[in-house]
Amino acid sequence: MLHFARWTVILIIAICAAGILATIPNFVSKQEVESWPSWIPHRQLVLGLDLQGGSHILMAVDTDAVIKERVDTLRDDARQILRDKRIGYTGLAAHDRSVSVRIRDVAQTDEAVKALRDLSQPIGSILTGSTARDVTIQSTPEGQITLDLSEEAITQRVSSAVDQSIEIVRRRIDELGTTEPSIQRQGADRILVQVPGLDDPARLKALIGQTAKLTFRFVDLSMPATEALNGRPPPESELLYSQDDPPAPYLIEKRVMVSGEDLVDAQPGFDQRTNEPIVSFRFNSSGARRFAAATQQNVGRPFAIVLDNEVISAPVIREPILGGSGQISGDFTVEEANDLAILLRAGALPAPLTILEERTVGPGLGADSVEAGKIAAVIGTIAVVIFMIAVYGLFGVFANIALFINIALVIGILSVLGATLTLPGIAGIVLTVGMAVDANVLIYERIREEQKAGKSAIASIDSGYRRALSTIMDANITTLIAAVILFYLGSGPIRGFAITLAIGIVTTLFTAYLVNRLIVAEWVRLRRPSAVPI
Repeated sequence: MLHFARWTVILIIAICAAGILATIPNFVSKQEVESWPSWIPHRQLVLGLDLQGGSHILMAVDTDAVIKERVDTLRDDARQILRDKRIGYTGLAAHDRSVSVRIRDVAQTDEAVKALRDLSQPIGSILTGSTARDVTIQSTPEGQITLDLSEEAITQRVSSAVDQSIEIVRRRIDELGTTEPSIQRQGADRILVQVPGLDDPARLKALIGQTAKLTFRFVDLSMPATEALNGRPPPESELLYSQDDPPAPYLIEKRVMVSGEDLVDAQPGFDQRTNEPIVSFRFNSSGARRFAAATQQNVGRPFAIVLDNEVISAPVIREPILGGSGQISGDFTVEEANDLAILLRAGALPAPLTILEERTVGPGLGADSVEAGKIAAVIGTIAVVIFMIAVYGLFGVFANIALFINIALVIGILSVLGATLTLPGIAGIVLTVGMAVDANVLIYERIREEQKAGKSAIASIDSGYRRALSTIMDANITTLIAAVILFYLGSGPIRGFAITLAIGIVTTLFTAYLVNRLIVAEWVRLRRPSAVPI
C-alpha cells in the first residue's frame, strides 16, 4: 500500500497542481486575471444571489392562455377543412377545452368526421409506444360534432410552453449582460429566475414578464374606430388601443400580415430625420416576401404594428417595402427602444407569465453573508488544524496538508465548472473539511490499533490504510447517495449544497487516501521509522 508507481506519483501531483492553479484566480481581481497568459485558468467562482445580492422572481405560465390558443387554432383549422371539403356547417364555436360545430346536411356528418380526424395527432413518439391522441372527435346523429382536447395533450402543451418560456427568458436576460443567471423549472408550470448582481429589478420584471407577441396587421377602414367603439366591430376585426396617454382606439383586422416569428434581427437606433430612438427590424426570406406582397397591393393604406394587443404605431404605406426590413417608431426613450429590440430578438413567449413572488436581495446583506461564511470557514478550519496536530502530531501535519489541497481542489473544480457559490455551498465546503479529517482519523486510529497489536511501524501504516479503506468508502458512498438524492429532488440552494457536497466527497477520497498516503509513503522512504509518531 505504501508503494506508488512513478506514473501514479506524477498523476497525483499534476491533479493537485491543476486544482491549486484553478483556485488562484479567486484570490485576485478580475482585472489582474484578464492580464494573465491564456494557459492559466481565468474562471472565477460566481457568487450567488444570497452572497452578492440581486433579483429573485417566481413566475407561472398562464395555462388557460395556452389552452385557449390551442382551442382557437383548432377552431380555425376546423373551419378551413370544412370549407375546403365544401361541407356546410353552422354554430362553429370554441369552448373551454373543446370545439363544437353542427353539420347542415346530416348525411355529410361521417365525411366531416373523417376530414376533421386529420386534426387529431398522436402524442409522444414512436419510441414511447404511446397510442394516445391530442384530440378526440365525437358526433351525434343530428350532425353535432365535438372536438375535445385530451388531458395528455394539455399536459404536453403546457410542459412545452414552460420549456420554450425558459429558453426565451434566458435569451432576454443574457442580452442584459448579467452574470450567470439561474433559470429553472419548478413544478409543472412555474419558472424560477435568479439574477445575481442585478441592480434594476423593475426593468428585469418588465423585460421577462412581457409576452412580446408582435404582429403586422392592416387597419380596418370599413368604419371609424369611434363608431366601432359605440357599436359592434366587424367579425373579422377587433378594437385595440395605442400606447399613448390617453390611448387612442384603432379598428384592426384580425388577419395577420406578418408575425414577429419571421423576424431575424432587431436593433435599436435613431431616426436620421428626427433623431428619435427607433427599432430597426429585418425579416427572413419568407416574411420579406409576404411583407413585400402586402405593401405592394395596399399602397396608401395604413397598417398597424401591434405588440401584445397594443398598437405601437399605425403608419400609412407610402410605397412598397421590398427590402424585407423596416423600422418601428413610437415616441420611445433610448432604454425603451433597447428593451423592445431585446424582446423582438429573443422572440415572443408562448403564453403570458404571471409573477407569483418577487424578492430583491441587497448587496449589503450579501456582503454580510460572505463575511459570516468566511468567519465560519476560517474558525472551523483553524479548529480542525489545531485538533489534528494536537492529537496526531506529525501525522496531523500530513493530514492538514492534504486538507488544504482538498479545499483547493473543491474551489478549483467549482471555478472550472463555472458553478455559482451560495451560502449553502459554503456550508458544503465547511462540511467537506470535517469529512476529510474524519477519513484521516479512521486511518490513523486503525494504524494505532495495528501498532498496539505488535506490528512494526511500516506494517502498521500499510495495514492501517488497507483496512480503513472499506470503512471510508462505505461512509462516503452513503453520503454521496444522499447528495445525489438532494440534487434530483431539491432545487435552488439545496442543489448548490448537493453539488458542493458531492464534489467534496470525491476530493476527500482522493486526498485522504492518495495524497495523504503519498506524503506518508515518502516520509517512510526517507526516515525508515521504527515507531509511528501518532
